[in-house]
Amino acid sequence: MPVRPTPADRSANRQRPPLYTPEERARRDATAWTLVQGLLAPAQFAAFAVSLVLVVRFLWTGEGYGAATVSILVKTGFLYVIMVTGAIWEKVVFGQWLFAPAFFWEDVFSFAVIALHTAYLWALWTGSAGPAGEMAIALAAYAAYVVNAGQFVWKLRMARLDAAGSASPDDGVRA
Repeated sequence: MPVRPTPADRSANRQRPPLYTPEERARRDATAWTLVQGLLAPAQFAAFAVSLVLVVRFLWTGEGYGAATVSILVKTGFLYVIMVTGAIWEKVVFGQWLFAPAFFWEDVFSFAVIALHTAYLWALWTGSAGPAGEMAIALAAYAAYVVNAGQFVWKLRMARLDAAGSASPDDGVRA
């Protein structure tokens, strides 16, 4: 079912510069790294959702520490991989590894997410926080991840509105 921008969407779309220049959009569409990001993002979200359930279960019942720990490690692995491949994608599309103007704040917040996940790894490695403390750090990391994921979903929406706004109203473009 086609999704057409509302007049308010089109108005908001005109009040900000487009997310991509035509050249950047062409590079984004041509690189395999776009597909890699498109596959890793939902996989990371699935790992997050499973892990969140396991972490909350541990905190609620005191059971399943091992499963929760493994799930956090898997989620953290996805995060590191998506950060590295995202930097490669940004280099291909925008010509710089990170902090391209179009994704500056998303990248800044990504570093906070990485710092929190890394703090979890440190707490796990050193045993300095204990199981409940480790899980609390993981929950903080997950809260930051949700905000960061929301930033990227918003940018995806902006890119779709840009694409819809550059098409004629009757060409059947799907946002």
